[in-house]
Amino acid sequence: MIGQINGLFGVQGWVKLFSYANPRKNILSYKPWHIEVDGVWTTLEAIKGREQGKTIVAQLKGVNDREVARNYIGTELYIERSQLPKLPEGKYYWDELTNLEVINTNNILLGKISYMVDTGSNSVMVINGDNEHWVPYIEPFLISIDMDKRQILVDWDENF
Repeated sequence: MIGQINGLFGVQGWVKLFSYANPRKNILSYKPWHIEVDGVWTTLEAIKGREQGKTIVAQLKGVNDREVARNYIGTELYIERSQLPKLPEGKYYWDELTNLEVINTNNILLGKISYMVDTGSNSVMVINGDNEHWVPYIEPFLISIDMDKRQILVDWDENF
């Protein structure tokens, strides 16, 4: 997911976007966007877009009034993976980490990564198993990632 439509802006189908891109205005460079509405995938195209204060706004092709645009509020925006830059060896996009098993240095399975959170100072793996663990995605807690085994090794107490 690259972003979400989270409100209306002005008239003629302009929408406010929450962007996960870094920097956030880069969401406008990814085209097209894909959305799922009522179980059906469709494509959206931004005709125009810009930063507007602390948000991003875009005018959608074929969306010419506020009532049509209102139907898209809360819709998540997706792009093709091929649009993303290739990461260096040992770096991963968050969605690549989702569902990886996480074990600690005592070989205890903590669970699987449900999702990642950006806290501002670092990213955090939210791991669900018997308990929920919020483990910082940084050294010294993150020891290794084995994508072949789909497993992450962490230095984290299972009772914490």
